[in-house]
Amino acid sequence: MRKISITVALAAVLSLPAMGLSQQYPVKPIRLIVPFAPGGGVDFIARLVGQRLGEALGQPIIVENRPGAGSAIGTEAALRAAPDGYTLLEISPSYVINPSLRPPKFDPLNDYTPIALIGKGPFVVVAHPSLPARDAKQLIALARLRPGEILYGTSGQGTIVHLSTELFLYMARVKMTAVHYKGGGPALIDVMAGHVQLVCSPPQTGLPHVKAGRVRAIGMTSAQRIPTEPGIPALAETVPGYEATNWHAMIGPKGIPPSVVERISAEVRRIVSTKDIEGTLHTSGVFPGGGGSPEAVYALIRKDYEQWRKVVIAAGIKPE
Repeated sequence: MRKISITVALAAVLSLPAMGLSQQYPVKPIRLIVPFAPGGGVDFIARLVGQRLGEALGQPIIVENRPGAGSAIGTEAALRAAPDGYTLLEISPSYVINPSLRPPKFDPLNDYTPIALIGKGPFVVVAHPSLPARDAKQLIALARLRPGEILYGTSGQGTIVHLSTELFLYMARVKMTAVHYKGGGPALIDVMAGHVQLVCSPPQTGLPHVKAGRVRAIGMTSAQRIPTEPGIPALAETVPGYEATNWHAMIGPKGIPPSVVERISAEVRRIVSTKDIEGTLHTSGVFPGGGGSPEAVYALIRKDYEQWRKVVIAAGIKPE
């Protein structure tokens, strides 16, 4: 009888880690890897949400910037970590674009655990006032009259800004010429100076110049008009099916226990739905992903991976 009791007790002790993981987690600081340099949009949102997430979980979130190779260095480091919930990764569209430009050392569709969609937002296409096109319909007509003559700026070859424009050109069946910059800021400055004719710009940087009359808004890259700018049409009103968004999500190494995933995901979704965080995200051109479940992250990654892979191939885009 004593042997049976010891066996039962031992089995119960051995099962405790699995049974109590969600209650015990977290018991130490959590690392949130940002695969970009400090100061950019992804870094800002990671720190904004990370601080609140740390407060909610009762452990500090340590943001670690690991830039390089178009975000591949930080991404690979995060996805090679132990799948225990103590290493997380902040991602943006570069996660699904890079595999088509540089062969990755991991499977971007399977070697990860989806956690939460923080939010997403469109770009606004802005043009120099001298461009004789006031909307997408007129822009397409002009591009057909002058194939390849219209210059558009990008934030770098192979970036989401570059691919968003190429997707529009592909779907509208027109040609323009890309001029690549080291960031969206210099591209926007050159649009205002008239050196290039248009660029896809984040709303928080492009719209103030629209309101000041320095550039003209051609359209939003969202599927529908956005509530904060109802007077600016969506490009999809002219090119049905077009949509290009800049999004932010949290993932981790493959194999994080479901109980830990749900704990983090629920907290992130709650955090981004609070009034102050929601307002801050809006000013950054991001609409919080209130329904941003792990399933939503998985579906978005699958969809965008296929979309941008086709654009990279069709446009013959190579890494810088």
